[in-house]
Amino acid sequence: MTRLPAPMGLLIDRNRPLAFRFEGQTCHGYAGDTLASALLGEGRWLLSRSFKYHRPRGPLTLAGQDANTLVQLPDEPNVLADELPLREGLSATAQNVSGSLERDRDALLGTFSRFMPVGFYYRAFYKPKGMWKRWEPLIRRKAGLGVLDLTFVPTYHDKAYLFCDVTVIGAGPAGLSAALAAAQGGAEVLLIEQQPLLGGALAWGRFGLDAGQGEGLREELVVAVRAEPRIRVLEAAVCNGWFADHYLPVIQGNRMFKVRARQTILASGAFDQPVIFRNNDLPGILLTSAAQRLMRLYGVRPGQRAVVLAGNDDGYLAALDLQEQGVTVAALLDLRAAPRDAQLQQAVSARGIPVHLGHTVYEAHADAAGRQLARVDVRPIVGQGQVGPAGLTLDCDLLCMSAGYMPVYQLACQAGGTLGYVDEQAAFSLGNLPRGLHLAGSVNGRHALERVLSDGRAAASRALAELDLAPLTTEQTQADDSQVNFPWPMFAHPQGKEFVDFDEDLQIADIVNATRHGYRDVQLVKRFSTVGMGPSQGRHSALPTARLVAAATARSVSDTGVTTARPPFTAEKLAHVAGRAFDPYRRTAMHRRHLELGASLMPAGVWQRPAFYGPASERQRCIQAEVRQVREGVGLIDVSTLGGLDVRGPDAAELLERVYTFGFRKLPVGRTRYALMTAEDGVVIDDGVAARLGDEHFYVSATTSGVDRVYRSLLKWNAQWRLDVDIANVSAAFAAVNLAGPRSREVLRELCPELDLTPEAFPYLAVREGRVAGIPARLLRVGFVGELGYEIHVPARFGERLWDALMEAGARFGIRPFGVEAQRLLRLEKGHVIIGQDTDGMTHPAEIDMGWAIGRQKPFFVGQKSIEILESQPLRRKLVGFTLPATASQPLEGHLVLRGDDIAGNVTSCEFSSTLGCIIGLAYAAADQAEPGMSLPIRVEGGEIVQATVIRLPFYDPQAQRQEMGA
Repeated sequence: MTRLPAPMGLLIDRNRPLAFRFEGQTCHGYAGDTLASALLGEGRWLLSRSFKYHRPRGPLTLAGQDANTLVQLPDEPNVLADELPLREGLSATAQNVSGSLERDRDALLGTFSRFMPVGFYYRAFYKPKGMWKRWEPLIRRKAGLGVLDLTFVPTYHDKAYLFCDVTVIGAGPAGLSAALAAAQGGAEVLLIEQQPLLGGALAWGRFGLDAGQGEGLREELVVAVRAEPRIRVLEAAVCNGWFADHYLPVIQGNRMFKVRARQTILASGAFDQPVIFRNNDLPGILLTSAAQRLMRLYGVRPGQRAVVLAGNDDGYLAALDLQEQGVTVAALLDLRAAPRDAQLQQAVSARGIPVHLGHTVYEAHADAAGRQLARVDVRPIVGQGQVGPAGLTLDCDLLCMSAGYMPVYQLACQAGGTLGYVDEQAAFSLGNLPRGLHLAGSVNGRHALERVLSDGRAAASRALAELDLAPLTTEQTQADDSQVNFPWPMFAHPQGKEFVDFDEDLQIADIVNATRHGYRDVQLVKRFSTVGMGPSQGRHSALPTARLVAAATARSVSDTGVTTARPPFTAEKLAHVAGRAFDPYRRTAMHRRHLELGASLMPAGVWQRPAFYGPASERQRCIQAEVRQVREGVGLIDVSTLGGLDVRGPDAAELLERVYTFGFRKLPVGRTRYALMTAEDGVVIDDGVAARLGDEHFYVSATTSGVDRVYRSLLKWNAQWRLDVDIANVSAAFAAVNLAGPRSREVLRELCPELDLTPEAFPYLAVREGRVAGIPARLLRVGFVGELGYEIHVPARFGERLWDALMEAGARFGIRPFGVEAQRLLRLEKGHVIIGQDTDGMTHPAEIDMGWAIGRQKPFFVGQKSIEILESQPLRRKLVGFTLPATASQPLEGHLVLRGDDIAGNVTSCEFSSTLGCIIGLAYAAADQAEPGMSLPIRVEGGEIVQATVIRLPFYDPQAQRQEMGA
């Protein structure tokens, strides 16, 4: 039996046994186990095969920080078995195997390793020309990872927002003490812990001769944290990056929290580091911290006979833990000449454990099957990376190793921090941190428990001071002088196979040879050799790689540094990024009125807008009734969500002249003009209306979802051009409605008698300023819906008052509110394009018949040269209008337009028009399908192909008499 009795097994529930399958065999574990701990609980160490040589691999960290435990689930590849919670009926298999996990035929690749030196694929497979296409499939099969399930049905993922004064990342002793101190100082704290329980090393580590010291302190701190109302805890959650102003993406289960913190305390700890020697990747060789996790968290005895290989005093504590749990410790090998704490050596020796100072493992040997550690070759250390003649051989099925610690520096470096190397301690330090980011604990170079706790409180004191909150006590901590890293724990072997990077099967010679090829910079070594590019992202290879590169290039580790740490910190699923967003939404000033009128709401960008008015069950009837009211009488729609930009200054016209395709320099005061915007590549990105209110004042509208982009573009271009102009986003400052329909002039006349509304005084495309119902307003005569209409823009605080006044004045004309769905149908009847719906990331003006909106005489506008090039080439597609009989199957947006057996385009808009008595729509078609009267094949639901007829736009009022004259 490999399971240990309580109190070992902090995470497992022995009253809930679970059955699961691995590699077709039935296995057993407990609730709280991971797949890896359950397999180890049954004595199974072989979990996977390596990426390049298909070598047998077992767990290294037991903390999800290495790729040795990657397995295949039926519906998901590349799952870390030491992070995967065990559940009843779970089925998993090994991946990257040829044959079976036990007998992998591709394990023979290891015998040909000399023919596959670092970067061999760069030099071997590019000749003769075209050969890579033949080699690539073979290489991918041999060095592939998991297999995708193309029938997988995505699960629900979403996002949520969190705001706090202080975020503490890591709930070990430093994080717990920091969170408590910050909360007691009055801050709202978010505590994030990657593991499923709080405490970090307190839950599994040993901090002295008393084995229970850590657990007792953990219970005390956790109880205090749970009782503190100002602390919110996220367990089994990972902070996957640091972005400007403490914007932190935190993944917990199927949810991504977007956290915005005023201050951040990074208490992420340190990674235990391996020793590098021949065959250091055999199953049965793991980090000392992993063995301790296995015992204390999962109640699994990691082996029968162990050797401990240590570069610090923590190895002695691990040896005591192992022996107390029934593991025979054959020897403790200390890489150093002597431990720092002589009492630890005495305690270990008193237990009958032989201690060999200044010794290392030079080579590990596998059992007869080649799949498990059987013995180690121990030799004395005589120089940097050098060993003496053959020493002793120790039989063992477990080797626990620790060369030291590497701070979990990734988030700090993403924030702009720099990683320095302290030669005296052979350790890294972090500096140059941005304001508001504080380090605490092992990541800050503190390792003694009391100093770790004190450093957490000190970080909280600094954070509270920056929040203008007085800390309860002011903590000051000194740098930790404990030596925890052995400076050169790497021992090259003539036959190689001393792995620096377990993910990529990279040996000492591979790193050294990369420098001999001329790649002296560690960033280039990474790209040439792929070191640190595997799933563990250099967590255990960054430090030895830096040391090897430094030695090979006669530099210091400080000079070489380590490779850049970029987000994400751990692998994240696309579902987390694409999952449903929990977005805050905005409401217009008239929102309450829409609810009172029974509006069915829909999202529009960040806004909530009425889709239509009436019950959802009568959607089509309501929409058609709203359309008829606008065509025959008068309707009112809330358009406050339109973007609004005020552009003022002597160069206001010049700015618009340069960023929009049309001409605005000569636009008279009191007139409006359609404003089409293209990007540098000539692609249409937004549109609106520019109204000239004065010689140096324009009011420009933009699309609801595009206004932020337009605003940024204007600011960007003006930062380059340095024009004398001021640009303000006033979208939130105004509420707006569109009063539309043949009787809209009569309604408006009731509310602004001082304004001349006759067609001669207030013509189509004019703008006037005046008062509507006593409210100061900007009135634009525009006609997006194809009828006589007025856009009325007023200060947002008067939104409801304007709405009420118009509804009251229009009551005798049968006024009716209409929503977005009716507006879209009305504009479709007029053939008006909606940017983003009827355009895509490649649409240029000629494709949507917007050539008339191009200022041909202008010397320059953004995208001009690209448009000229595009217009000189034959059109490949064109947006066309089409009709279908009312009885035909109605195409949906996205349905394909065909040209023979090929796809020619897609439907962008399509609705039934009661005004025209048929189905109408817009679609992209091939250029030779775009002539009016031609038949347009469209594949609809169920694979049916309907034959639409191409129609010259617009469908309705082609002479534009109704919108221009109000006829």
